[in-house]
Amino acid sequence: MESYQIFLILMAVYLLGLIGIGLYFTKRQKSVTDFWLAGRKISAVGIGFSAASSWMTAGGILAVIGLYMLLGMGSIWSFVAPNILALLLIALFVGKIKHLPAITQPELLEQRFSSAIRGPVAIIIAIVMALFAVADIKGFSLVLSIFFGLEPIYAAAIVALAISVYVTLGGFSAVIWTDMIQFIMLATFSLIIAFVVVTAATSGSADAPAMTTSDLFGDVPAGWWNPFIVGIPAVLIAIFAIIPGWITEQDPWQRIWAAKDEKSARLGMVLGSFLIFLIFGVACTAIAISLNHIYPSIPASFADIGMGAMAEAEPALLVYIVQSLSPIAVGLCAVGLAAAAMSSADTFATSGGSCISRDIYQRYIKPDATMKQMMTINRISVLIIVALATVLSFYINSIIDVIHIATFIASASYFFPLMGGLYWKRATKEGALAGLIVGAVVQIGLTAVDVMNTPPFAPAYLDGIHPILSNHGVIVGMLASGIAFFGVSLATKPSSTVNLAPFFPAEAEKLEKEAMVVDESDPEYKKLLDVIDKEITGDRAIVKLNLEASATINWDRFINELKTIHPSWVTPAGKDSVYRLTKADMLACVSLTRGDSEKELWFAAEPMAKDLDLSVKEFLIAFKQVAESLSNVGLLLTLPSGEN
Repeated sequence: MESYQIFLILMAVYLLGLIGIGLYFTKRQKSVTDFWLAGRKISAVGIGFSAASSWMTAGGILAVIGLYMLLGMGSIWSFVAPNILALLLIALFVGKIKHLPAITQPELLEQRFSSAIRGPVAIIIAIVMALFAVADIKGFSLVLSIFFGLEPIYAAAIVALAISVYVTLGGFSAVIWTDMIQFIMLATFSLIIAFVVVTAATSGSADAPAMTTSDLFGDVPAGWWNPFIVGIPAVLIAIFAIIPGWITEQDPWQRIWAAKDEKSARLGMVLGSFLIFLIFGVACTAIAISLNHIYPSIPASFADIGMGAMAEAEPALLVYIVQSLSPIAVGLCAVGLAAAAMSSADTFATSGGSCISRDIYQRYIKPDATMKQMMTINRISVLIIVALATVLSFYINSIIDVIHIATFIASASYFFPLMGGLYWKRATKEGALAGLIVGAVVQIGLTAVDVMNTPPFAPAYLDGIHPILSNHGVIVGMLASGIAFFGVSLATKPSSTVNLAPFFPAEAEKLEKEAMVVDESDPEYKKLLDVIDKEITGDRAIVKLNLEASATINWDRFINELKTIHPSWVTPAGKDSVYRLTKADMLACVSLTRGDSEKELWFAAEPMAKDLDLSVKEFLIAFKQVAESLSNVGLLLTLPSGEN
């Protein structure tokens, strides 16, 4: 049987398994939180494997091996080290990020600043996520082209159709579980191939004697193992150019919000960093050194044609597999690399799709959309990102370049508004918008100038002007953004208490306080205990209450009435979600959204587990305030009788 036929059979079985996972989680998708954040119930292991899997694309692995072959450890600063360091740094920010009640970063930015910044950031993130997904499709295209001589359209079709089906069915839960499976497949492929290639390099041939593994790893050019051979300035420029964009990338934040508790999120990020090191730092290093020994002409050509040698270095592993392994092994390798492509593309599809669905459609087009309507929009949004990435994959060639360009745009546009908003109380909406616009315009302009004036495989045009302009001038883009952000913030009026309270506990003390007196003998309280849904997950509890009004709710009129008679109810991120903001821990505050129908209301909160009883009492107060507001607009809301 030919390797292509074997691949088709194995791929069909694999895809059926992924679709089965999507079908399994379909029935568990009851809300937007369930779809985009897996119900906030993911363990540290799930977070770690998924975080690692989502940042290791098939194209990324091939590019890393190619860079190692030509540049040695000095190349780690362009891709490998930022991957590892970014997850470790994100782990340090978990405490601040985890307790914010956002599903997306644009939503968080509106909570902190205003609606003016939410739309632009949502568009930027959606585009950046589509560009990241392009790298996955391009990498898999290279695999299918070398292994089976297939055109790029086949890779795009396989990746696009597969993730469209299982992600739209199972949401982020399906992404997490398929990522775990895909990482195991990728790690198995990488470690076995590393062993095979090292064995081939040390076994000897007619042209070269056998050698030990230690001799192989020692037989490298002087300075090959030195990661700082490129110079400390170059290292610092690379770190400041890439890491800010990756620590503010939405997909790892989405995993933090999906984790069942703060500890799971932090341990998951650390685990993900280690798993990335295992593949990029161990397996890819062994493969690159061995391939240099097997194909010595590739590193030798670097002296003559520079980075033009990447044209042979990047696909060198694929060429070796086709030339040296059996048809069934080639088929297995193709499926393993397909897993790497999908494990990243599904993450980027959900991350970008959430911005289209929640931050554009629900926020600006239909704020009163029911949960049932939003579940449909969620799935359509994923398809939009997949379709955009598929189209772009036919016009973009360099894998690493597309990853870097997307990263640099993210770094320059919203690093300061996002991180500054979290930690600097004086940041204002005007400053955030100025930083976003200035950074994006400057960075896109510098990138365009650099790309248009750089011949293929030649040193970057801006690099030749000044080192500070390397990496498409992202340092300049970030400086421009930072100056605009801090300067305009200091020159404008401070943010309101409602915007600051969820981020700064001292500001929450300024909120209007309401007396909370609940009589446990109250018949309404007893009814509430019968119908409220409570579940402890990690250090928090998930509390839900779904009710139905007597008739269709005019959402806009009702929310205006609720906010008028009870000022503690606020809409910091649009009228689709209303919060009874009474404390700094906004995640623990009772929130209100529309349910599956236009008559349903869904109450929810995620208090600390130790405060569960207090939260139930807050639900009773929230219910009575909502019932009063509905009564004022001619509707009735009651608690049904029920049994535990």
